[in-house]
Amino acid sequence: MIVTMNSKSFEMQMNNIVNYSFGFLDGIQKGKRVFLDKLGVGVIQALSQYIDVQARSNPKALHHIYEWNQTGSPSSRLFDLNYTVSNLGLSLNSKFRQSRTISENMTVPFYNKAKIMEDGIPVTISPTKSQVLKFNGPNGEIFTRKPIVVDNPGGDQVYGSFESTVDEFILRYFKQSFIKSSGLYEYIKKPTLYKKNLKSGSRMGRSKGIETGFKWIANATIGVE
Repeated sequence: MIVTMNSKSFEMQMNNIVNYSFGFLDGIQKGKRVFLDKLGVGVIQALSQYIDVQARSNPKALHHIYEWNQTGSPSSRLFDLNYTVSNLGLSLNSKFRQSRTISENMTVPFYNKAKIMEDGIPVTISPTKSQVLKFNGPNGEIFTRKPIVVDNPGGDQVYGSFESTVDEFILRYFKQSFIKSSGLYEYIKKPTLYKKNLKSGSRMGRSKGIETGFKWIANATIGVE
């Protein structure tokens, strides 16, 4: 039996497959920003939920980043989380909002409540409309003419707690749970679109690889409950 092989056709097909593979990687690079934008949205949503859960389980540490008596409520957050995408990758940033509610011991909202308590900035309280300062103490109402300095207005557990919670999410939860629970791990592990378009890639080469790589990374599954 004699088998005849068209070596030129075979060589062209092999070259196209190689170029398809390189094009696939180039397509991933081109779609990187789309992927990081989608990842940023998912991470922000998951991080916000994570902070809410931690706040409800440990209100003494995180009550300051919510409106008074509404610790852990998504609608009462005093923080905004955002992300930016650059050549260096994905970066997260945050800022605190101004509180709009009034505590039972005050007549106006606590200006910079979240930031002051997070940073452990001492607060001086002085009489304004009268010469006497009145507030509720542990044993009832207290009256004084002197300014009162509160060294740690948020309590012993508050200082730096928001920052440490964010760090904990990034360093532990993101790596151990988010990547798998979001579906991203399984998606990245199995680039099925590459295999699906391999036959077309053997004919079209690099251009099909770029198209496939871009589509695959841009459509990455990132689900947040």
